[in-house]
Amino acid sequence: MKHTAVTFRAAKESGEKLSMLTAYDYTTARLLDESGIDGILVGDSLGMVMLGYDSTLPVTMEDMIHHAKCVTRGAKNALVVVDLPFMAYHTVDQAVENAGRLVKEGGAQAVKLEGGVAFHDQIKAIVTASIPVMAHLGLTPQSVNAFGGFKVQGKNVKTAQQILDDARAIEDAGAFAVVLEGIPTPLARKITEELSIPTIGIGAGDVTDGQILVYQDLLDMYGEMKPKFVRHYAEIGTQMREAFGSYIRDVKSGAFPDNAKEGFAMDESIIDQLK
Repeated sequence: MKHTAVTFRAAKESGEKLSMLTAYDYTTARLLDESGIDGILVGDSLGMVMLGYDSTLPVTMEDMIHHAKCVTRGAKNALVVVDLPFMAYHTVDQAVENAGRLVKEGGAQAVKLEGGVAFHDQIKAIVTASIPVMAHLGLTPQSVNAFGGFKVQGKNVKTAQQILDDARAIEDAGAFAVVLEGIPTPLARKITEELSIPTIGIGAGDVTDGQILVYQDLLDMYGEMKPKFVRHYAEIGTQMREAFGSYIRDVKSGAFPDNAKEGFAMDESIIDQLK
C-alpha cells in the first residue's frame, strides 16, 4: 500500500507505530522500500553524511532536489518527505516557492521544516498550497549555532514549555506529523498524548508514534558522531572497510581477477591474425 500523509494520521489513530529512515540515493531508497519502511526522509543530514560538511547549514535547494529525484525513483510505496534546507523557508513566499520546487522538481510527497510558533504562517501557507508538511521540533540541527552544539532540548520549564507551545502551533497550522528530536521522554510523551497528529521520535524515547534514524548511523557507517539514541543494527561500516581492504590486497597480489572465473575467452587464433 502506498503510504501518504493520510495513512500516517490513520496509523496514529489505530495505534500502529510508524517506521522511518533517511535515504539519499536510488539504491538505498529501493532497498528500504522493498523492506517495507513506512516513510523515507531525504534529510538535509545529507550535508554531513553524503557531502562531508560539518553541519547541515551549507546544504542548498539544488542539493535537496538532486537527492530527492534519486530517492523518489527508488521508493514506490514509502512516503517520501524532503527537507527544506537552511534559509529556504524564512518568509512565507519563499517557503511556498521552495516547497513547490521540492514537489515539482524533486518528486517529494511532503516537505519537512524546522521550527514551531515562528513558522506557523509558513506551514499554513504551504499546506494551503496542497503540500503536506512534517514539522521538526526539539534539537533542530539548523539551529546548531543558536543552541551552542548538538544538545538535548526541553530539560527545564522554560524550554519544555516552548517546545510544547511549538507543537500546538504546528498542529494548528496544519502539519500532518512532527519529528521530535533530542528531547526528554516525559516531554515527548506529553506532546504525543496531546497532539492528534503523529510524532516521530529520534532521541525522544519509546513514547512517540514512530521512530526515525539516519541510516548510516543505524548501519555504523558514519563514525564522526555516535549519539546515545542510535542503535547499530549491523556493523556495515566495518564490513565495508574489510571488503575494500580484501579487494585491494587481491589486486596488488594478482589474485583478482581470476581469468578462469572472471575473465572472458576467445578463439586465440584471432589474435594471430591481428596486424
